Amino acid sequence: MKLLLDECVPRRFSSSLSSGEHQCLTVPEAGFGGKTNGELLKLAEASFDVFITLDKGFAYQQNLMGRRIAILLIRAKSTRLADLLPHAQACRDAIAMIKPGEIVQIPKAKQLDRY
Repeated sequence: MKLLLDECVPRRFSSSLSSGEHQCLTVPEAGFGGKTNGELLKLAEASFDVFITLDKGFAYQQNLMGRRIAILLIRAKSTRLADLLPHAQACRDAIAMIKPGEIVQIPKAKQLDRY
């Protein structure tokens, strides 16, 4: 699976996601630096399976209907590697199950109790 890390995700986090079966590049490494989110998704879906971001507004800014790329949104305290590493296993698990056009949030959003 080909993974693309958003510019806000530290490059070193890729080693926590990559196993022998995943290829992981950053947005600048892929040649997409400085693109807007919509433009970035359009370019990325031609070559990547999953886009990984920390941008909390991403899910609300982009229409993912019909997209061939999945989005993994990491909700961490900060962009520091130390704050991302506790989420690495959950990210790997999500990557193994994510489907094109889906957006998965890590950690998963808590559901409200219904009364």
